[in-house]
Amino acid sequence: MAEDLYGRCPFATTQRLIQGKWAILIMHHISNGPIRFNELLRKMPKMTHATLSNQLKQLEDEGLIERKEYAQIPPKVEYSLTDIGRKFDVVLDGIQEFGLEYIQYLNKN
Repeated sequence: MAEDLYGRCPFATTQRLIQGKWAILIMHHISNGPIRFNELLRKMPKMTHATLSNQLKQLEDEGLIERKEYAQIPPKVEYSLTDIGRKFDVVLDGIQEFGLEYIQYLNKN
């Protein structure tokens, strides 16, 4: 049903874009500037090479990130946000704010 709303409903559309388990955390790390694959992998808790590769491909297919290959030896590849991906920074800020408030809530209970 949510797939029927993709491209029409802002909530269903955004949910599909960030549906991967690690999508938000990946977007957070890439929002700090271009990052290489292995550097990103080191920042991700308990993530396999294949999982990160698949998640990056999905975010690239959705147009949120771009992959830039440099013609050099050894090969160098960096990931960065696209113009539309940079607009996601506002969402990340909101998620961070909510997350911090929720952590405080958890610590009070």
